[in-house]
Amino acid sequence: MTPAAPTPPARPAPAWHALTSAQALEALHASAHGLGQAEAEQRLRQHGPNRLATVAPPPLWRRIAAQFHNLLIYVLLAAALTTAFMAHWVDAAVILAVVLLNVGIGVLQEGKAEKALEAIRHLLAPHARVWRDGRAHDVDAAALVPGDVVALASGDSLPADVRWLQTHNLRVDEAALTGESVPVEKAPHPVAPDAALGDRLGMGYAGTLVTQGQGTAVVVATGAQTEMGRIGKLLATVEQTTTPLVRQMAALGRTLTFAVLGAAAALFAYGVLVRGMAVADVFMTAVGLAVAAIPEGLPAIMSITLAIGVQRMARRHAVVRRLPAVETLGAVTVICSDKTGTLTRNEMTVQQVVLADQTIAVEGAGYAPLGTLQRQGHTLQPAELFREAPALLALAEAAALCNDAALHRQGDLWHLAGDPTEGALLTLAMKAGIAPSELAQERPRLGVVPFESEHRYMATAHPNGDPGQWTVWVKGAPERLLDMCHRQLQTNGESAPLDHAHWLAAIEAQARAGRRVLALARTTVAAGQRLDHAHVAQGLTLLGLVGIIDPPRQEAIQAVAQCRAAGIRVKMITGDHAVTASAIAGQLGMGGGLRALTGPDIEALDDAALQDAVQSVDVFARASPEHKLRLVRALQARGEVVAMTGDGVNDAPALKQADVGVAMGRKGTEAAKQAGAIVLADDNFASIAHAVEEGRTVYDNLRKTVTFLLPINGGESLSLLVAVLLGLALPIAPAQILWVNMVSSIALAMVLAFEPTERDVMRRAPRPPGEPMLSGFVVWRVLLVSGLFTAGIFGAYQWSLAQGHAVEHARTLAVNTLVAMEVFYLFSVRYLKNPSFHWQGVRGTPRVLAAVGAVAVLQSLFTYVPFMQALFHTQPLSAAELALCAGTGAAVLVLLELEKAVLRRVRP
Repeated sequence: MTPAAPTPPARPAPAWHALTSAQALEALHASAHGLGQAEAEQRLRQHGPNRLATVAPPPLWRRIAAQFHNLLIYVLLAAALTTAFMAHWVDAAVILAVVLLNVGIGVLQEGKAEKALEAIRHLLAPHARVWRDGRAHDVDAAALVPGDVVALASGDSLPADVRWLQTHNLRVDEAALTGESVPVEKAPHPVAPDAALGDRLGMGYAGTLVTQGQGTAVVVATGAQTEMGRIGKLLATVEQTTTPLVRQMAALGRTLTFAVLGAAAALFAYGVLVRGMAVADVFMTAVGLAVAAIPEGLPAIMSITLAIGVQRMARRHAVVRRLPAVETLGAVTVICSDKTGTLTRNEMTVQQVVLADQTIAVEGAGYAPLGTLQRQGHTLQPAELFREAPALLALAEAAALCNDAALHRQGDLWHLAGDPTEGALLTLAMKAGIAPSELAQERPRLGVVPFESEHRYMATAHPNGDPGQWTVWVKGAPERLLDMCHRQLQTNGESAPLDHAHWLAAIEAQARAGRRVLALARTTVAAGQRLDHAHVAQGLTLLGLVGIIDPPRQEAIQAVAQCRAAGIRVKMITGDHAVTASAIAGQLGMGGGLRALTGPDIEALDDAALQDAVQSVDVFARASPEHKLRLVRALQARGEVVAMTGDGVNDAPALKQADVGVAMGRKGTEAAKQAGAIVLADDNFASIAHAVEEGRTVYDNLRKTVTFLLPINGGESLSLLVAVLLGLALPIAPAQILWVNMVSSIALAMVLAFEPTERDVMRRAPRPPGEPMLSGFVVWRVLLVSGLFTAGIFGAYQWSLAQGHAVEHARTLAVNTLVAMEVFYLFSVRYLKNPSFHWQGVRGTPRVLAAVGAVAVLQSLFTYVPFMQALFHTQPLSAAELALCAGTGAAVLVLLELEKAVLRRVRP
């Protein structure tokens, strides 16, 4: 393990964002010219290197030992040792092989060590440009110390947490840390001490990316003291949760163990104390009872069922990293989802264009130019815009020309090079019938006023066909451009005086809808001049406003509706602004007028109050990593099974804490992928709904498997008990029981793992998290079928003896009757409550028919092949006896279908 950095002197860190640049330098005992080399080396010894400690993964032996820590495995090991002690070497070897199979599958699936801290560590920049002794140096980022002054430019990853000293058109992509959907404009001004992380404009954080401009900054925190390091500490405090399935199977194992041991002990006591049988004989019978009662194949079938679920989910774009998470998704009651990139496309889109006298709705989402322009329900044709809406055409030309971004098509996907907001403007232009690249060639840029944060606008000059003048297109913050305009362009292309009140009302309406607003304007200047701010400072004609938002995915809207129909609540937890989050939640169908709880609101609530709040609030905005973690824990404290989705480093602690952490595969950070149990290959919320469906199918199939296997073992056990209680010979020998348990039962039960999804699976409410695998219905079904199997086994055995056959012949008939009942019971258990008497139920799946055929072949070998007869003490059966076996099995199926009909009538 890499040693952690030395702990600096314990003192609270200043609220750097609330200090001026000068105050920050003073608090750090530094200057704007940087530290001296000697001082930097002394601080490096004090604070340690600028990196995070790494944690060694658990050794292989510990991971293997953990797989043995299961009560059912302990019982199987005890059964293997006992059968070995009795010199039943084949039986012992088979049981031990089952144990090792389960352990091997578990180790392979759980073998990936926790890499979340390592992934965060790699986000720290490897090099940094720092001022030392008045000169610029390129140094290893690990050598940075608080007080260092660093220079950063577009494309640089921030090497530490910094306080900006100077900025020039600086924008930083903080999505991985805050969830902000667009790069944040940075400035060295202080903000309020209680400002949320995403609102601290004077700060920069390790691992975020400069997308535009330049800046110099002073380092205020390194290594574990950075925001990234703080998230790493949060990750280290999160314990891996136990999934509902693991808890249920552990409870099932305990129940079976105590029941089997209790029955064996009672049988032993009865045989010795009441019937006076020899201790050795009774002990052997008790062991036989234990072997009969334990479903040896259940752990292996459970692992295989989960593995099949993994394959099914992979086909639906969900990659499973931890095996029990497959089924846990089926038990989810709440899905907490990040907004940007998961519920939304993470592609800014113009949704509305506000002109002087009307509003144009823009259809489509993302950078693909698919979608129409709608005016009061009427579709505007791009070729007719010059006649129907000249102002809209002029605005689209401004959007295309006053733009530094580029869109490139690769197959069906459009990729942006540049600022997301400018990408949205290019897409708007293409929807209006403009080809930006062709327009740029026809009207090349002749002058430019680049965007600067102090001016808040950009302007470009282009030829317009008049050799004496150029057209200047301007875009920028709407309040700024309103002050620069004195006229407006009507929809019909005529100029009119500026209606200031109209535009202010339109800006406010767009902001309430959660949209980012840009204004576009134009003017003309004399040709040949060098364009500067004086040319556009006043006298502009306002073309209109555009409302831009990162829109919800269409498939996410459908998936949210599907989840709500399945009784699963969807909650949005984002670092974005409250207004934007509420607007997107409304578009997703999560409800109208949703109240958003913000980060400061969450901090003001204690744990009890937060647990109450999470029941009524579905939108949480400006949430930090600690807030997300608290929200997940609050929901779990109320008994909810929580799935958490996310893609940023800020999501990693909550992903790890959730019952199922779901990370994004395409745009997700490595830290999020390693913290999650499931990774979505397509970053699509709809894939979560599909995964929930598969998870419910997995649980259904596991419950069918348990309901199938336990009555078989129960029937065998009851047969032994009845035989001892009545002083009769055993109807089935222990070796024959093991044959049934390990061959025919497993072969038939295995096909239940492949059962398709039932039609109503996403119309049911989530099962209660505390519901045991052995529900009241399952217990009833196990007891009923165990009784029927016992009657069938004893009936066949006694009938054969009554016909004058030897005990070996009678036992052979009893075993084949048991297997026939298993086969017919398989067709019944495929539908636990619905009728099986329909064509699909009778026909079964190809795997069902293959399994039945395989069992028939194996039973033929068991009954008729000489060496098998010698090994299992069997004798050949006649056709009439085989028909009796089949008839008994069919009778069991008929009785169970009648029972289903009664239950459906009593409890529809």
